[in-house]
Amino acid sequence: MSSLDAPGAAQTLFVTTRWSVVLAAQDKASPASAEALETLCRAYWYPIYALVRRQGHSPHDAQDLTQEFFARLLQKDYLKTVDRERGRLRMFLHVALKRFLANEWDRLRAQKRGGGVAPVSFDTALAEERYRQQGSDFLSAERIYEKQWAMTLLDQALARLRAEYEASGRQVEFEQLKTSLTADRGAIPYGELAAAMNTTEGATRVAVHRLRKRFREHFRGTIADTVDGVAEVDDEVRYVARVLGEA
Repeated sequence: MSSLDAPGAAQTLFVTTRWSVVLAAQDKASPASAEALETLCRAYWYPIYALVRRQGHSPHDAQDLTQEFFARLLQKDYLKTVDRERGRLRMFLHVALKRFLANEWDRLRAQKRGGGVAPVSFDTALAEERYRQQGSDFLSAERIYEKQWAMTLLDQALARLRAEYEASGRQVEFEQLKTSLTADRGAIPYGELAAAMNTTEGATRVAVHRLRKRFREHFRGTIADTVDGVAEVDDEVRYVARVLGEA
């Protein structure tokens, strides 16, 4: 995948990630753990919604399911079931959703819809529009989930990068150069970019190199937040890059 270049390249990472904070408090109440879990749920609701939709549920039911799943995830002791094989957020959410659908949805449908306040809100109209635009009817539910998980990570890394450039007053530079993130190195039109930015081609090459490097770092950092420790980051980066390459 060209925008990631060498996904296994060494980068500086915090040893404590959001998911490791959650796992460290499996058996005890922890405000930090609860906050970290809610942050992760807000970030990764769409892959769950897409998975539920692909399993044949209507848009309305998929919305209810997704919100109720995260409500129960935040309130119940789901974390006590996490083991070493499910120490990654991606795998844990998938397993937890299967258990939720198998054991609880039939009973929940008999109750009053919308009886509680959803702790994780999302744009239901946007979710369905996004799902329909993807046209992935030929993919299995599991592949839909994997693809949307990878795309969500990519989107979050891009959002972090954009926010960084905007914070330093370089939003125009970001908009001018962002297409270079998905281009092969040999296909980047440095001359055209330099002309648009009113600078030299050499300066443009440096700017593009810096942008791509920061994107790789943000992408890696985004993935780090979904695994139990730094040792697992490389494997997860390779997994996500492979899924994106197959899309």
